[in-house]
Amino acid sequence: MEGTDPVNKKLAAALSGGAVLAMALTACSSGEKDNKELDAWAAKVCTSVPAQQAKIEAAFDALAKAAKDGPPAELQKTDSQAFQDLSDGFKARATTINNAGAPPGVEDGKTKQQDAVNKLTVLSASYADLKKQVDALDTKNQSKFAAGLDAVSERMKDVSVQYKSAVTALQKLEEGDVKQAVAKQPGCKKAVSSPSATTG
Repeated sequence: MEGTDPVNKKLAAALSGGAVLAMALTACSSGEKDNKELDAWAAKVCTSVPAQQAKIEAAFDALAKAAKDGPPAELQKTDSQAFQDLSDGFKARATTINNAGAPPGVEDGKTKQQDAVNKLTVLSASYADLKKQVDALDTKNQSKFAAGLDAVSERMKDVSVQYKSAVTALQKLEEGDVKQAVAKQPGCKKAVSSPSATTG
């Protein structure tokens, strides 16, 4: 199916940057500091991180593999499921951070927390929209399918900007004492050990 392959490769390329960053509030610890309230907050955030991160990374991997070849219906099914998993993964991350509340004793903690939650929520919704877009593709018409994938690839440029915005918000939330607190948590350490996670 020659028409779909280059387009789907473009789509995978637009997405693959996401696998480089563990959107998990993960960090390398450069020193221990006792702050029981902040440690408790970090524990809430990090407990569900491994499952969320595994889902996100598996979705990016599926998109990359689907880009190689395959009939339109198969590509549609794989991409649709991957977008659904990305939407679910980032929504779960937003919910976890929202439920944890603001990191205690952190300057502008509430603002940083809400900014991260809002941007992750927007990102989740965008991946859900991409799923709908992929689901609507005409798999029986080769040229229409290729054109549809091209449109999805264009939409991914906007989503990649939203992704970077969410990453920036998480990095701001992770600054200072928060970074040390999450670095102690087994859940965040496990996510950091993933080959495609940044390890600080």
